Amino acid sequence: MRVDLFDFDLPQERIALRPAEPRDSARMLVVRADALEDGAIRDLPDFLREGDALVVNDTRVIPARLSGIRARGDNVARIEATLIRRESSNRWRALARPAKRLAPGDRVRFGETSESMACLLAALDAEIVERDEGEILLAFDLDGAALDEAIERLGHMPLPPYIAARRADDAQDERDYQTMFAQQAGAVAAPTAGLHFTPALVAAIAARGVALHRVTLHVGAGTFLPVKADDTADHVMHSEWGAVDAGTARALNEARAKGGRIVAVGTTALRILESAADESGRLHAFEGDTSIFITPGYRFRAVDALVTNFHLPRSTLFMLVCAFAGLDRMQAAYAHAIAAGYRFYSYGDACLLLREGGSNVTERL
Repeated sequence: MRVDLFDFDLPQERIALRPAEPRDSARMLVVRADALEDGAIRDLPDFLREGDALVVNDTRVIPARLSGIRARGDNVARIEATLIRRESSNRWRALARPAKRLAPGDRVRFGETSESMACLLAALDAEIVERDEGEILLAFDLDGAALDEAIERLGHMPLPPYIAARRADDAQDERDYQTMFAQQAGAVAAPTAGLHFTPALVAAIAARGVALHRVTLHVGAGTFLPVKADDTADHVMHSEWGAVDAGTARALNEARAKGGRIVAVGTTALRILESAADESGRLHAFEGDTSIFITPGYRFRAVDALVTNFHLPRSTLFMLVCAFAGLDRMQAAYAHAIAAGYRFYSYGDACLLLREGGSNVTERL
């Protein structure tokens, strides 16, 4: 499909720089086959039924943005690296800025702010192993748990570019950019639909007779990248690690067999569930990388409803929601949301996409 079909104009003032407070006060646009309904995320239990299964992503965002100094003899330069994928116990792929100042063999000291590099305390050293345009492979001097602890100590929350370009991260983001379900460290971007949930909302959902289940997908930085190809067939989807355990797969299969719906909280939960489902829609245990790319025409197998935020134009995530609810329907929903003052992107408001007819029916575009 042509990528420009997924373009739209978004005023800058619609991009949220902070989340709603409290979290479950965020607005929620309910998108049905034939209607749009304005509400709030705390209304979600009203749209769920006893026996439904709510699936959340329990990944935890690591403070993946590191600042430091590159030394090359007497020549030093400040650099910033955002970790995007772990390759081994001491190696990470990262996006570097400015990458043109780096070359294989260069040494970088993260946590160092003085160009004299006099301070050895609270620093983390690494060597550039590879460089490919803006991406580098870092080999750290520490590994395993010691490396993880150093990253936690020295790193900053990797706020999305559309927020980071307008303000610096701060201590509030350490709380705001993490869901209440966060347990499994490894994401470099938040599963943002989960940011709206509070203990009170989860309790109200449980009181409705809806079970909550956890899966893991370590969200990568590629989630923010626009599709540069002119046609979706030419786009190479980024890969992310995820897991669905056998007990969760079994429980979700049983819920569906009894007539319950699987409701994914976020496109990340949806992608790992669809990766774990066979052609009949039955879920199986899954652990490994997935690069599933969902565009209109995809036949959904595992998910019946989706809670998600409002996404970037020309992004793989907007393509996914158009595949889920229909291109025309989502274009109309986004136009309504913009006109009605909804807040967009990671810290923005939510929408609930309901697909009447079950998961084996999809709109072909």
